[in-house]
Amino acid sequence: MSSELDTVFAALADPTRRSILTMLLEDDMAVTDVAEPFEMSLAAISKHLTILTRAGLIAQEKRGRVKWCKLQPDAMRAASVWMQGFGQFEPVNLDAFERFLASELDDVPSATRNSEV
Repeated sequence: MSSELDTVFAALADPTRRSILTMLLEDDMAVTDVAEPFEMSLAAISKHLTILTRAGLIAQEKRGRVKWCKLQPDAMRAASVWMQGFGQFEPVNLDAFERFLASELDDVPSATRNSEV
């Protein structure tokens, strides 16, 4: 498991690869579409895609003449579980936090609220 985590974290260490993963959150993409926003060669993008594939973060398949990339979100599960073990990486539900603050502010008289600001 340690070498799998090493491979995933090494793949995630590069900002280009993280951008590619973000793009694939939306939908599967052809390799040429993945390469379009980057100012690098198709060969360089292909190397990034190979690293992501080896890490299990994406899958590539040929559909006709076009090679497609698809996100494999389960591959990040082990990394996510490992990070959550530290506690400080647990996800924060911002919507719930906003509702909590709103309910707390509703309980405070408006004169008190205005004097604190």
